[in-house]
Amino acid sequence: MNRTKVKFCGLKRIEDIHAANELRPDFAGFVFWEKSSRNVLAEEALELGKALLPDIKKVGVFVDEDPERVAALLTDGIIDIAQLHGNEDEEYISKLRSLAKGACVIKAFVIKSKEDLEKAGKSSADYLLLDSGKGTGQTFNWELIAEAGFERPFFLAGGLGPENVADAVKKLKPYAVDVSSGIETDGLKDPEKMSKFMGELL
Repeated sequence: MNRTKVKFCGLKRIEDIHAANELRPDFAGFVFWEKSSRNVLAEEALELGKALLPDIKKVGVFVDEDPERVAALLTDGIIDIAQLHGNEDEEYISKLRSLAKGACVIKAFVIKSKEDLEKAGKSSADYLLLDSGKGTGQTFNWELIAEAGFERPFFLAGGLGPENVADAVKKLKPYAVDVSSGIETDGLKDPEKMSKFMGELL
């Protein structure tokens, strides 16, 4: 079986990039949402991305952003993948793909019920991200996924950290795990926690 991939999200300092380069997650997330404490400007993401190892995919995280802005970041190579966390619908995804040819899209869904999972499964996004909510740092009821026999490739997010990621992967076999607050201390990325998180998946 293929190894579960890892996404470190909310990178905003050059120190975060250095830690990521050392640990080599598969994805690095940059948050383009002004209400987030992890928000970065396009210019900052460009410079951070230049310092990132080229085999680590750059993911832009957005909440109801104008598709033209998202497409520009994709087209300019500042990000490789768009991760959508708002109310973006199928029309939005279609428009984004027409603006940025071949755009890879991750669509986030808050999972609170079996119906939420069914809705997620119908999305045309390349990947789904199953979450407990925007940056809540809390897990949701993983049994919903286990019981549904969910077959779409998905990123598991929400409340993950070194203490529970191995159990999550064993139970749910996600395509990838997405972590942000679980590898932070006092709101900043903690290289020791980042290393421990990766170590749990080896």
